[in-house]
Amino acid sequence: MTKTHSEIKSAADLLVKICHDAATTSGWWHDLSMGEPVINRPHVIGEKLMLIVSEVAEAMEGHRKGLPDDKLPHRSMVEVELADAIIRIADLAGALGLDLGGAITEKLEYNRTRPDHKLDNRRAEGGKKY
Repeated sequence: MTKTHSEIKSAADLLVKICHDAATTSGWWHDLSMGEPVINRPHVIGEKLMLIVSEVAEAMEGHRKGLPDDKLPHRSMVEVELADAIIRIADLAGALGLDLGGAITEKLEYNRTRPDHKLDNRRAEGGKKY
């Protein structure tokens, strides 16, 4: 692992810990009335994934309309909603015990060598335009 990859992994691992600890402390991983953990309930992971999707959709809407964020008006809505999505992703990774930092570094390395990510191939007929 290169120094850069090590730094990315360390930063992602720290982000996962901070986000998941904050969500746990705020009670997002326990039933409010019973106090029981919700991680093993059948639909919880799906619900958490859809909350990530909703943050991305809000980012798109903010970008489409050029809106400032309503809670942090000195920032754009797209910026804050993307931050919300990252926070939710990091929280979920923490809850599931995923090595998000490791996955990010490996995926960056894989993408670096992908033929369909090379500029000439993207420009070619039938190449990935977006």
